[in-house]
Amino acid sequence: MNKIFLIFLFGIFTQFFHAQNTIVRGSVLDALSYEPIEGVTVAIETSSIFLLTDVLGVFEFKENVPLGEQILRISKTGFIPKRYPIVVNEGQTVNITDMILERDASQTADLFTITLSDDELNDDVSGADNISGLLASSLDIFQRTAAFEFSSSFFRVRGLDSKNGSILINGIEMNKIYNGRPQWSNWGGLNDVLRNQELTWGLTPSNYNFGGVLGTTNINVRASKARAGSRLTYSSSNRSYTNRLMATHASGLLKNNWAYTVSIGRRWGNEGYQDATSYSSNSFFTSVEKKLNDNHSLNLTAIYTPNRRGKSSPNTQEVFDLKDIKYNEYWGWQNGEKRNSRIKEVNEPIIMLNHYWNLNNKTTLNTNVSYQFGKIGNSRIDYNGTDLIDGFPQGGGANPSPTYYQKLPSYAERNFPDNLGIAYGALKAFQNDGQIDWNTMYKANIENTQNGGNAIYALYEDRVDDTQITVNGILTNQINDNVILNAGIHYKALKSENFAEVIDLLGGSTYLDVDGFATQIDEAQNDLLNPNRIVGVGDKFKYHYNLFSHEFGVYAQSQFSYNKVDFYISGSVKNTEYEREGIYQNGGFPDSSLGIGHALIFTGFGLKGGVTYKLTGKHVFDFNTGYISRAPTVQNTYSNSRENHNTVPNSGNETVTSMDGSYIFRSPIVKAKLTGYYTKIADASEISFFFADGIGGDNTAFVQEILQGIDKIHLGGELGVEAQVTPTIKLKGAAAVGQFTYANNPNLFLSTEPDAEAEAAGFINGFKDFGKSNLKNYKLASGPQTALSVGFEYRDPEYWWFGATVNFFKDTYVDVSPLTRSSNFNTDFDGNVFNDYDEDLARALLKQERFDDYMSVNLVGGKSWKIGKYYIGFFGSINNLLDEVYKTGGFEQGRNANYRELRDDKALDTPVFGAKYWYGRGATYFLNLNVRL
Repeated sequence: MNKIFLIFLFGIFTQFFHAQNTIVRGSVLDALSYEPIEGVTVAIETSSIFLLTDVLGVFEFKENVPLGEQILRISKTGFIPKRYPIVVNEGQTVNITDMILERDASQTADLFTITLSDDELNDDVSGADNISGLLASSLDIFQRTAAFEFSSSFFRVRGLDSKNGSILINGIEMNKIYNGRPQWSNWGGLNDVLRNQELTWGLTPSNYNFGGVLGTTNINVRASKARAGSRLTYSSSNRSYTNRLMATHASGLLKNNWAYTVSIGRRWGNEGYQDATSYSSNSFFTSVEKKLNDNHSLNLTAIYTPNRRGKSSPNTQEVFDLKDIKYNEYWGWQNGEKRNSRIKEVNEPIIMLNHYWNLNNKTTLNTNVSYQFGKIGNSRIDYNGTDLIDGFPQGGGANPSPTYYQKLPSYAERNFPDNLGIAYGALKAFQNDGQIDWNTMYKANIENTQNGGNAIYALYEDRVDDTQITVNGILTNQINDNVILNAGIHYKALKSENFAEVIDLLGGSTYLDVDGFATQIDEAQNDLLNPNRIVGVGDKFKYHYNLFSHEFGVYAQSQFSYNKVDFYISGSVKNTEYEREGIYQNGGFPDSSLGIGHALIFTGFGLKGGVTYKLTGKHVFDFNTGYISRAPTVQNTYSNSRENHNTVPNSGNETVTSMDGSYIFRSPIVKAKLTGYYTKIADASEISFFFADGIGGDNTAFVQEILQGIDKIHLGGELGVEAQVTPTIKLKGAAAVGQFTYANNPNLFLSTEPDAEAEAAGFINGFKDFGKSNLKNYKLASGPQTALSVGFEYRDPEYWWFGATVNFFKDTYVDVSPLTRSSNFNTDFDGNVFNDYDEDLARALLKQERFDDYMSVNLVGGKSWKIGKYYIGFFGSINNLLDEVYKTGGFEQGRNANYRELRDDKALDTPVFGAKYWYGRGATYFLNLNVRL
């Protein structure tokens, strides 16, 4: 009996031993870059067994592996699924490494042909450019929806703008030091060479930098990583541009260990969706790599994308009612053509050199150097041209804006209520024309020049000429199968030259460089070193200064990966220094404008960590938290850098505290992710510029509004679900529900020219403290705070596909004016509350406007063919099929700065200084045809 029992136990043990040693393992690589792909679903067909590849693209089945002939299916969103036959023998290991997944052109075609709207690109105005997901090629369903369905509505992921995420090219950060945001047009029109990307979302760890709370996207443009071949693309659209042409060729790694990629492109159009929004952009790219040996490789990249585009204006409700959503106040007819006065020109070449060093089979060091230079110009009309009369500048012209408040019917209704014929005349004049009158400005300038005077009107541009050098090193060490160590060090040096330049005197020949609003001759001088200077086309005037910035930072990170748990911890330290050098001695600030100002030094740090718990292959839980202390941007540090060295009072680091938690469900049919998040930004600063009526009573002034010590809370949830209900039909849905609010009452300061009028309004040396601005619990103007999307995709085996989505948006709010929520609102010139102040009416006047909810329907479809050795792809999309009219954003004008001004204005059916709005586009299309060899 004992022998029989021992034989039985031995048999059981043998079976157990063999089962434990029946293994299927392997790895999956990207066919384009040969990099490992994380998160690939690997399933054994005819069974319920599946798992996901890890960060190294590796998978391993150890338990309950079915024996015999099996089919291994690998799939990931954005790639073409593949099936691999294998034979599993008991007690043996099947090792199928370096399986290849190719990107699915039908799924990612729209990914690389998204056209950004004028407003999204106009990051110098609103910062509503949170579209970092548009560049990412490995997004989950929620992120894809946010990028492709929500972005046209000014939707910001988690209510945050793009300075909270990092965009890198070959490991070099592209975010601007001035405002922290990427300058998208610096690499626009180069979609073909931007496909090889690595995205980390939120606080999750990146192999390249510490990142922000919106993650990091690294675009790899190494020549050896580009898929060999040629591609020609033509696109047509009625959005930002009307035509696009791109051509790209990549050699792949040649036998002599050289590789190169070249790409050229052009985007152009006389007019986009808005009136007179011309577009002209050329794109040039080259990347050359030499593989020196198995351990060293050098890559040189050059990017040059000069572009010009006409801007479009935000408009009041009155203007919209008289015109439509395409109306743009910035243009007028000249010689039979539309001429836009507001042109943004970006011309900033980038050159980078990258060295890749494999120190051993587990350690790599990537060293990068980049040099960026060039200019950004934003043009506008100056109408304050003057002549010296008895030693003092006099003259000036009328405001040429067709929407200047005195030209609109609302102004006539308010000021001439007994003669409505004036209002009717203004209404008909605006409806029949309502554009800039270039001819009148030319006529005025020519006549004044003939009388021995200067130009009254001038077209000039605000110029920023940046020169920046970036050096960094990125170390990656795979300590063992479970631990990866990342570390990096970087240095940035920026010289930013800022000035105004005359670009057209509109029929005149000279222009007097003084401040036409000043009341004293010395104060009128833009440069006391050159008083009453006469300038011509191509000359600098108004202001001229340099900003210097030096940034040095280090970060270190450890990532741990095990069967059930993954976790990481990361830390960073960054030192930032700003310094202003005034070239002009401004007459309003003679003692604080010329020469080198004092250096501003900020030291920030970051710490973040997270854990992923894999309950089973289907159920995963992920948690992340982080704390970041960072320097304010240059934009929010100097109160008025054009004229003086003055900085924001009590300027210091702003802090970001963030956490999120996700539940992830993945099966061969359904994939879903539910996320909750909380982010608090504290001690932030913001600066804005405008004319205000009712400062300290009845005074009017051009002010710099400084909001300091701002706290904001971003709280919400995200859901993304997709279900492959049949082999050809996929259902998908996404939801973003958030609440983004001011969390405190920040400090409010105003600064202005220190003249007699400012002194009468209570300013001391051009500065006034208004105490707290009562903003707590007001909603942030961050686009729709609730967004929902449902849709489907059909993909036919004959390589054609079609999809449709319905999107719902709500809880979009206007940007409120901090000044009207301060003590200035209810205080008269004597410091007492207005004697006619009505609290109930005041509460109604200050209620934040919430925009109407709206819906949009989008369609997309395409077809691909293989003809000989050529691959041909076509796709088209229609956005806002039902031509819905909706507001995507807006802001209250700060002109009505006190209770009486705002009360009297809102008493009208059409306020004179109502809020200004951006509107979404109506129905638009995009068509794309490409040929690939």
